[in-house]
Amino acid sequence: MTGGDISDVEAPLLDDVVAGSVDFSSRPAVRSKSGTWKSASFMISVEVAERFAYYGISANLISYMTGPLGQSTAAAAANVNAWSGTALLLPLLGGFIADSYWGRYRTVIIASVVYILGLGFLTLSAALSASFNSKCESVTNSSACSPPVLEVVFFFFSLYLVALAQGGHKPCVQAFGADQFDEDDKKERLAKSSFFNWWYFSSAAGVFVAQLVLSYVQENMSWELGFGIPGAFMCVALVLFLLGSTTYRYGSGTEKRNPFVRIGLVFVRAARSPSYPILAEESDGERHFLDRALIVVPGAEGRACTAHDVEDAKAILRLVPIWCTCLAYAVVFAQAATLFTKQGTTMDRAITDTFEIPAASMQSIIHICVVIFVPIYDRVLVPLARVWTNKPAGITMLQRIGVGMLFSIMLTVTAAIVERQRLLTARAHGLVDKPDATVPMSAWWLAPQYVLFGLADVFTVIGLQEYFYKEVPADLKSVGLALYLSVFGVGSFLSSLLITLLDGATGGDGGDSWFSSNLNRGHLDYFYWLLSGISALTMLAYLYFAKSYVYKRKV
Repeated sequence: MTGGDISDVEAPLLDDVVAGSVDFSSRPAVRSKSGTWKSASFMISVEVAERFAYYGISANLISYMTGPLGQSTAAAAANVNAWSGTALLLPLLGGFIADSYWGRYRTVIIASVVYILGLGFLTLSAALSASFNSKCESVTNSSACSPPVLEVVFFFFSLYLVALAQGGHKPCVQAFGADQFDEDDKKERLAKSSFFNWWYFSSAAGVFVAQLVLSYVQENMSWELGFGIPGAFMCVALVLFLLGSTTYRYGSGTEKRNPFVRIGLVFVRAARSPSYPILAEESDGERHFLDRALIVVPGAEGRACTAHDVEDAKAILRLVPIWCTCLAYAVVFAQAATLFTKQGTTMDRAITDTFEIPAASMQSIIHICVVIFVPIYDRVLVPLARVWTNKPAGITMLQRIGVGMLFSIMLTVTAAIVERQRLLTARAHGLVDKPDATVPMSAWWLAPQYVLFGLADVFTVIGLQEYFYKEVPADLKSVGLALYLSVFGVGSFLSSLLITLLDGATGGDGGDSWFSSNLNRGHLDYFYWLLSGISALTMLAYLYFAKSYVYKRKV
């Protein structure tokens, strides 16, 4: 963008200018000519293409690891969770770079290029693996057919390069899309709330197609084609993003101080003031952070913290209890692409005598539910709730998140019951020691847990997106959405850690663990019951903190 003077003829009316925003030419953004849905639609299209690419890789990753890479179920589940966790934590880095240095627009472009590069490498890795495996088909010694170390290293390098790129792309595109709506305009503020619903609706549509189509391509055609198609879609995503450049609203850059420096300085000065408590009880019952930080601490570098800096620091602290109590939901969230999929591989997935659906395609039920229920929520439930609660959004963001948590408990209970039935069916037909045999139980038994998963996402995931975007300081919106993603990143790591610990604890003395590679001798049902209990306890803690939460703006 280039700067320039605005003549009297060119100057827009003051009431048609969006405060704090400029257009592509660095002139004040005109409300009627920039932003809103015409700009957000470009970002939503980019999100559809990016989610198609990301889930085209992640949805069936456990099948690739237990197949061409030859890993055990527990090791593959742990590796998928570790990668997924990293991919969901890296947005913290991407958000930091965007909000502090590059800006959201530039960060998306750079991340897209890296994304395309990573997917290209992943496609090459799959091609090398296919070539190696074809040479091993006649080898009877299985150890001689283990993939070469360098090939495995190259695969994981490519995979984590995709994670790095996604870390810059994901939070910035969504935050930039929400930036196209002016929070100070009543009409646009309501549209922004609706934006998060339709963002997730469109995202789910992209994921649905990816899981339905790419999982089939990967398992029935070739993995290199299954990884190459997402690369082509990321090229399309980059072109779409650039096409909308002249319609976007950009931050004016009036805030010259790095937001991390100014807010971090509040915490530093708080730590250097031992005579004042970190938390002080306010008259309204809310525990606030150190107003004492307004005072310049002797020896502290830089200038004094302003009241604005302190309020922003308080806003960050208020997010912490909500973030922590949502981690159990994230652990449950991690199971869809791992253990749920492995369950499906053992069950009857036949549609006709000659065609069966890939186990990973069952995840598409989640996104079908999202696509169906988001319009119902946005166009039916919200207007009805407004009449009852007199709130613009129908219910508050935290109430929405809590409803989704309840659905997540219901889904783990359902998953435990279904898995118990699958084990009983395997035993009844003498298949306990035949892990490669199909258990005569329809994979559609898994549908209820996937449906509940979709309902939980409509409430909790979208609620978290909106909550972390709106409740962080104005110049940390990318980081706000990165914080939402980090909930699921840490949840994936916790899931991986929990599976690893339980695998060791329950598989001692040479016995079969809950996560045995022969699922017919495992006990995933016990694991799901454990998740149900953990989720119920953390939901109680969540309700305690949510009840006393004070929003930045009346909702």
